[in-house]
Amino acid sequence: MDLSTWLIVGLVAGILSSFVAGGIGYGLLGDIIVGIIGSFVGSWLFAQLGLASPFPGLAGVIFVAFVGAVVLLFALRLIRRGRAV
Repeated sequence: MDLSTWLIVGLVAGILSSFVAGGIGYGLLGDIIVGIIGSFVGSWLFAQLGLASPFPGLAGVIFVAFVGAVVLLFALRLIRRGRAV
C-alpha cells in the first residue's frame, strides 16, 4: 500500500472506531494515527486468532484496521480509567 492508502484507511478506521467507542474522536491527525496503529493491532489480533478478513481488498483492510482501532481505544480508556483512580 502506498502512503495515501494508509492515510485513507487510518482516517476511515479512526473515525468509525471513535464513534463505536463512544467518543468524539481525536481530530483529523489523531484519528489517522489511531486508525494506522489499529491496523497493526487488528492484523496481529486476526493472525493470533487464525481469522481472515471477511471482505476482499480495501474493504477488508479497513475492517481489520477498524477492529484493531476499537480494541486500541478501549485499551486506552481502561488505562486512563486506571490512572484516574
